[in-house]
Amino acid sequence: MNSSASTLTELEACAHRIRRYALRMGEVQGQGYVGQALGYADVLAVAYGHALKFRPEDPDWDGRDRFLLSHGHYAIAHYAALIEAGVIPEDELETYGSDDSRLPMSGMATYTPGMEMSGGSLGQGLPIAVGMALGLRHRGNPAFVYNSMSDGELDEGSTWEAAMSASHHGLGNLICLVDINNQQADGPSTKVMGFEPLTDKFASFGWHVQRVDGNHLPAVVRAFDTARQLPEARPRVILCDTLMGKGVPFLETRDKNHFIRVDPPEWQQALDILDANRP
Repeated sequence: MNSSASTLTELEACAHRIRRYALRMGEVQGQGYVGQALGYADVLAVAYGHALKFRPEDPDWDGRDRFLLSHGHYAIAHYAALIEAGVIPEDELETYGSDDSRLPMSGMATYTPGMEMSGGSLGQGLPIAVGMALGLRHRGNPAFVYNSMSDGELDEGSTWEAAMSASHHGLGNLICLVDINNQQADGPSTKVMGFEPLTDKFASFGWHVQRVDGNHLPAVVRAFDTARQLPEARPRVILCDTLMGKGVPFLETRDKNHFIRVDPPEWQQALDILDANRP
């Protein structure tokens, strides 16, 4: 089982390090999905520093909670969390995106310890999570399945078919995390395909729904705890409103920050800004 970070101070420090790891990996390639990593770091800090059951030395331990990265382009964020959790050595971040690296730019289960699925084709994570949750329940395994996905995946019909199926089967061991940063490759998510009122939509499918500021650690902790402790046999979703580039103002305010390219000196500038405001 992971050594759970029990205080907000520890989780703030965990989120800070996750952001630093992501920026350092971005610098290796000079580009990447860094905005998502900065925005989602608080959610990942709570997941890996507080909520998930896992063994860093044994990523395939059968009693682990499963964390599915449906939005495979968030791999840089997930790698940062896995480094923080001790699953991946820190020195491997220097290999990010390189030939023969265990850290490819899109998440691939065959390459990376702790990566439960090969993501990137959006809308596949929740269907896989439903099948995995059913299988664990059938075997009497009490582990939770977390499906982490983007708001862009709300455009996909497979997501809503899986949402209906999860409710039908009463999957109380399934927790879905939706990163709502209102950004896709083609523009603002709500303009590409409007998805609001999202809370009401998931509730109408029979899910237990919480919507929180995904960059407010106390709210995220409460949401995870509530989702895990809910006695009802139904799936749970935590809708996380996040800010792309969180913690680095000049990235927060970029018009196009879905895939970030910055000038070489800006990587160190971003790290300096983060460190100047560290918890």
